[in-house]
Amino acid sequence: MAESALHSKKLVCEGLEELHNIVAEIISFAHGYLVWIFDGEMGAGKTTMIRVICEQLEVVDHVHSPTFSIVNEYHTRDSKIINHFDFFRIENEQEALAIGLADYFYSGNFCFIEWPSKIAGFLPNKHLVIHIEVDKYKKRIIDLIKHD
Repeated sequence: MAESALHSKKLVCEGLEELHNIVAEIISFAHGYLVWIFDGEMGAGKTTMIRVICEQLEVVDHVHSPTFSIVNEYHTRDSKIINHFDFFRIENEQEALAIGLADYFYSGNFCFIEWPSKIAGFLPNKHLVIHIEVDKYKKRIIDLIKHD
């Protein structure tokens, strides 16, 4: 039981004004995990959350959804790289492989992934799932799950 508590966490975000504190908790919880999977329906706030995470990780580039480019590369103030993927528009897993997916995942850089179901067979064993659900009151229920 104690082990599962260490590998999962539930957060509730009642509005955008709380997002910076929520993101700080996610960053702390995710220590040691470089591949982060953002799961949730369209409009749940995945890209917005990634934007705030990048802000707290001191990204100096403009953060936006890579819907058409599939991957965006961002640079931090201390010269680290963050790769942001959006697989919503890919037709099949081969498209993802063609961009060198494995090289990104094992690069030692952060990889933030939207629409992971499109590439489920290629996800590394060690990753963090950030599942965002919007309840009937428009609160974001955020489940964090570490996979090893």
